[in-house]
Amino acid sequence: MAEESKVALRCHELHRFLGKDEGRVHVLRGVSFEALAGNVYAIVGPSGCGKSTLLYLLGLLDLPDSGEIWINGQLMSNSQDSVRTAARGEHVGFVFQFHFLMLEFTVLENVMMPMRKLGRLAPEQMEDRAAHLLDSVGLREKSHRLATHLSGGEQQRVAIARALANQPTIILADEPTGNLDVTNAGIVFDVLTRVAKENGQAVVLVSHNPDIAAKCDFTLPMRDGVFI
Repeated sequence: MAEESKVALRCHELHRFLGKDEGRVHVLRGVSFEALAGNVYAIVGPSGCGKSTLLYLLGLLDLPDSGEIWINGQLMSNSQDSVRTAARGEHVGFVFQFHFLMLEFTVLENVMMPMRKLGRLAPEQMEDRAAHLLDSVGLREKSHRLATHLSGGEQQRVAIARALANQPTIILADEPTGNLDVTNAGIVFDVLTRVAKENGQAVVLVSHNPDIAAKCDFTLPMRDGVFI
């Protein structure tokens, strides 16, 4: 068992059902694992095996029917909505297949949005941190461009900077390179993992890309709602 101080995320015996009555499906069937700070984990498996459902539970976007989730040593799975929302803003960074940037705002403003929501930094501090994060993903010189003026790979790198804005404990990524060509997929993955490792954050990603999964520190194959 890893030392508690190094465990960024832990889940135990997670079960999740979707649907009702005769359409009720047992999507997750007792999933347990832990993610250590500074490591990258790939959840792989066929469509419908429960990968994205698990990621949404770990990100506190959905509730398990049973089981427990700890983030940074704090039990979160049974917390009130307000506590979960606050923890999500503070401890979890999300990167999705599509960047979901606010296209009418500049790149810098997009990265600052999670910081504005958390409300812990002064405006100058938020701007300085956003600029630093954009520098870390190689886009500082484009910080004042509108998001519409970036390529797809650049937009996803901005999404990574935004996910890192509040110095989260974990980064959850759902097919983060799924909408990119091979070259940009490699760049985005390398940026995500390099920056997260530099900051001591755990990364848990879902991917159908075997090349991406092979680059991760750990691969967690899933089938029929369980790790195999």
